Amino acid sequence: MRKHDFSNGRTKTMERRIWSLAHGRKIAFGRTAVVMGIVNVTPDSFSDGGNAATTEAAVKHALDLVSAGAEIVDVGGESTRPGAEPVSALEEQRRVIPVVEELARHPEIVISVDTYRADTARMAVDAGAHIINDIWGLQREDAIARLAADSGCGLVAMHNGRDRARLPDPIDDQVTYFRRSIEIAHAAGVPDDAVALDPGFGFAKDPDENIAIIARFGELLRLGYPMLVGTSRKRFLGHVTARPVDQRDTATAVSSAILRLRGASIFRVHDVAASVDALKLADAILQSQGGSPAS
Repeated sequence: MRKHDFSNGRTKTMERRIWSLAHGRKIAFGRTAVVMGIVNVTPDSFSDGGNAATTEAAVKHALDLVSAGAEIVDVGGESTRPGAEPVSALEEQRRVIPVVEELARHPEIVISVDTYRADTARMAVDAGAHIINDIWGLQREDAIARLAADSGCGLVAMHNGRDRARLPDPIDDQVTYFRRSIEIAHAAGVPDDAVALDPGFGFAKDPDENIAIIARFGELLRLGYPMLVGTSRKRFLGHVTARPVDQRDTATAVSSAILRLRGASIFRVHDVAASVDALKLADAILQSQGGSPAS
């Protein structure tokens, strides 16, 4: 097992820094974790499909997540579970854009849109979204990077292992993939302070690989970007706990706390309240240690 050194890398992401977003918004990282609540405007998402499938239900759910402690809400119109049927760009936009428009009426909410389509991303930012969360790490439609450069939106580049050959070591594969995503972002003129990375738990990764990413998370921190993590209700938690998908919120909160102690900054979850409590404890531990994560 090779350990990545990155001795010429940037400072660790637990240090205070600012994430620059569209429409003049910013998020500060450092002393406290940032929680992103999930709003799936879909009938078929793996754990909550249909719960917020209308604009009215999705907006209400988003407001409930904010009341529970989410700083960001992540709105998606296409299920990314394995085997899900893809939807057209028009259908994705029909689901997502009205929700963004309504949420934009609430200036306290930071809005993220979960899409890999540049047209949807542009419409979402025009409607008031602040962040684009791309599950293909800019490697499906690199025009999203140009949109980010032009609009100033925040950009999450997720690692995705689907539909491609992967390196045998999971961290080697992460680093190689992220370096390509960062090259695309830089080529488009996206500033580093707009970018966050997501290791993509569950996306073409078996349970051992997901656990290895948690155990070796410090190696990803050395890339020098804030890390978003989304373990919420994922299959590998069920593999470890033998719990069905609707009983994995405790394991989600525990994994979030562990990843916070290891240096993650943003936590994408379904059950916001449980993870908020777990992350408050992790933050208290970090602050007692002077804010230094394990690596």
